[in-house]
Amino acid sequence: MRIPRFPEPGATGSVTVRATPEAAYRVVSDPPVMVRFAEEAHRARWLRGAGTAAVGARFRGYNRNGLRRWVTTCRVTDADPDRRFAYEVTASPLRIPISRWQYDIEPTGEGCTVTETNWLRVPLWFIPFAITITGVSDRIGTNDAHITTTLQRLKAHLEQ
Repeated sequence: MRIPRFPEPGATGSVTVRATPEAAYRVVSDPPVMVRFAEEAHRARWLRGAGTAAVGARFRGYNRNGLRRWVTTCRVTDADPDRRFAYEVTASPLRIPISRWQYDIEPTGEGCTVTETNWLRVPLWFIPFAITITGVSDRIGTNDAHITTTLQRLKAHLEQ
């Protein structure tokens, strides 16, 4: 199966928060916590004894859009405390590559800036199935809007 690798991100956004990089990383690197701020993801759980962010750790994501529901399996690719957390997403149970999500944290004078970035990894032949499963025909636009929402919710949480 040929899997396109889009070199440019499909969606990205940043927010500056009055919180330490450590506090921001603690939240963004904990998928069961991060789902509280997401639009489509509504539950996540670590797999195979994992409980914290570490390269190679896996977690399951439970997603929804209206009445539609789907499950993904994610593998942590970057776990650089206070700097970057990233993971690759595959569609369960077939392990079809879907996307990469990355959170970069940069210190600022009053806290830090959190940047959330998404790359699509889905094979072209799977796109019609993905649209049917998720109900989303404009995945890049939808992810871009969801990133804005997620980051604003994250900011409110970190600054409370």
